[in-house]
Amino acid sequence: MSMLKEFMDFLYEYKVIALAIAFIIGVAATQLIQSLVNNILMPIITFFIPGGAWQEATFTIGPIVISWGAFLGDLIYFIIVALVVFLVAKKVLKEDKVAKK
Repeated sequence: MSMLKEFMDFLYEYKVIALAIAFIIGVAATQLIQSLVNNILMPIITFFIPGGAWQEATFTIGPIVISWGAFLGDLIYFIIVALVVFLVAKKVLKEDKVAKK
């Protein structure tokens, strides 16, 4: 029984359960942000892209083909995720600093 208690103490001490919950929520948020970029933001941006298909938008320099449409979608996705992580971290770290004083 002692091993089970040690395991439970480990889970609580290192906040493994909270980390698992945060990971699951992060995966769900990833899908939500990907949908926001692909289905809402990029169709608006498509209006400004010649040809209208943002995923297939390319720039050709001789034999080199640069797929900038897909990159733009991924860049917007990254910026949104980075902003959300920054805001959450700022809030958590602010609360952590208040608790330490």
